[in-house]
Amino acid sequence: MLNKMEGRVGDTACIGCGGYADNRVGAVSSTGHGEAIMKVTLARLILFHMEQGRSAEAAADEALAYMKERVGGLGGVVVVDPQGEWSARFSSLQMAWAAAQQQTLHYGLYAGEHFTQNIDDPY
Repeated sequence: MLNKMEGRVGDTACIGCGGYADNRVGAVSSTGHGEAIMKVTLARLILFHMEQGRSAEAAADEALAYMKERVGGLGGVVVVDPQGEWSARFSSLQMAWAAAQQQTLHYGLYAGEHFTQNIDDPY
């Protein structure tokens, strides 16, 4: 594989880093600085905060801030709770994200962006 350090295992394959799910708490998918994500086990950290009663959005913000402060890493996550409430949060300059809920497509790229479109609309 081009530009891959020999023997390196990325965060995507590591449980609790690139993704994590617990039926009782929620699910997380992450992207960003892989080494930083692995050092703080970002996805698992977010679910830990949710287990403590924080919303998906608050848990994501807290974990991303911790990762930035602790190891200088930037990244982003999409988080969903068992009731279907979701959040797309990131500390990087941008992160392409999308979610579908009740026939509505939600999407964005930059902080504060949140566009919606009916899923049945052709464009």
